[in-house]
Amino acid sequence: MTLDVEIPDPPTLHGSQSVGNFDAVDEPEERAGDNARREALADFLETGAWDDAFDEWAGDTYLTDGEFRAVLELGLIDRFDFYWNEAAADVGYRAPTVPADSVAAHDELDEGDVDDIEEALDSLGRTVSEVLETDYIHRTGEEFGYTWE
Repeated sequence: MTLDVEIPDPPTLHGSQSVGNFDAVDEPEERAGDNARREALADFLETGAWDDAFDEWAGDTYLTDGEFRAVLELGLIDRFDFYWNEAAADVGYRAPTVPADSVAAHDELDEGDVDDIEEALDSLGRTVSEVLETDYIHRTGEEFGYTWE
């Protein structure tokens, strides 16, 4: 199924957080995020990575228009966060969850919808992470810890 909606603005990245809070990152809890790299990731999202990833994800998601409308109404897109995982040289992400109190406030949502939404958001986070890693982060650049050898 294809989700045919306007691409929302990319999430704003929310600053340093414990990397233990991110999906796809397995690092010691005491490491703090690197704001310069977070800013570079935010720039990549703004300059096309978000649109590229969203298009790819929307072509494969089973999320309905109504479920996606709920995602937007709940502000879940802006609650995504992405982090450069230096140890693994990849992008970790944290996908948002649907707040428990929002199910009662949304006539269109039930528990099954919440599971579908959260699974779809995790898939979107994974797709964005992969697009950033493969198409935007240049392995020969210094901004992500790579140097010319």
